[in-house]
Amino acid sequence: MGIIGITVISVVIFIFLLIMAITGIKTIRPYQKGLIERLGKFHRQLEPGLNLIIPFFDRLIKVDMREHVIDVPPQEVITKDNVVVAVDAVIYYEVSDAFKVVYNVKNFESAAIKLAQTNLRNVIGELELDQTLTSRERVNAKLREVLDEATDKWGVRITRVELKKIDPPSDITNAMSQQMKAERTKRAAILEAEGIKQSKILEAEGQKKSQILRAEGEAGAIEKIADAQKYKLQIEAEGQALAIKRVFDAIHSGKPTPDLLTVKYLEALGTIADGKSTKIFLPFETSGILSSLGAIGEMFKKVKTGEESD
Repeated sequence: MGIIGITVISVVIFIFLLIMAITGIKTIRPYQKGLIERLGKFHRQLEPGLNLIIPFFDRLIKVDMREHVIDVPPQEVITKDNVVVAVDAVIYYEVSDAFKVVYNVKNFESAAIKLAQTNLRNVIGELELDQTLTSRERVNAKLREVLDEATDKWGVRITRVELKKIDPPSDITNAMSQQMKAERTKRAAILEAEGIKQSKILEAEGQKKSQILRAEGEAGAIEKIADAQKYKLQIEAEGQALAIKRVFDAIHSGKPTPDLLTVKYLEALGTIADGKSTKIFLPFETSGILSSLGAIGEMFKKVKTGEESD
């Protein structure tokens, strides 16, 4: 009986020590921080890894230090120009101080949602509808700044705030759609007019260049024809001058008499006078010609006298 009792007590002690060891060894993950409360009072903070606590006296609170996301429910907000829009936002945050997020705020996510909705109404209430729709980055930055300042005492840092959607009323949406359609139609008409204008300008420039090239070609052709005619006349004049020179040389080499020259002159006059046009000849050496004509007259008289004597 004594041995059995000792064995039972030993087993109980072993089980107790085993339970103490299991409950006293705690593992903290790399993305966590641990807070130890001993007898209802904050005792110390645990780092990632294996940590020992006193069972039944210490209570471990694990805090996730990773980035979290909060979906802010859609709410109706009035803009500066009195237009009601439905806004839906998303908040990204991460815990910077595990002690503050546990002991300075009871439910951080609920508090952050209420704070975001309140400041969202304030920020968008300062903007008109067009500014709200086109200035999302401005609204995001302003809202993040306000939330980050308000949640600093809670040991939380707001990393980003994003507006998921902004829904204006249906009549405003239809009016905006018609306005955008009119703007696109206007832009298309302007682009078409610009295209027609550019096409006409290019066509006019092409015709102008074509006429200039045609005129330059015709001028070049006329110039070449004139040069050819000039060259032809020059060659003909040189040929005639050479022929006259040769005739002159031939006549002088034969030592012609004045009577022969007079006869040739009369033959040339006959050839020149052969035509329908009226011609007037004013010889340069009139005295020489008249003396020649007198010699010819004397010669005819002599011939006539000889015939009568016969």
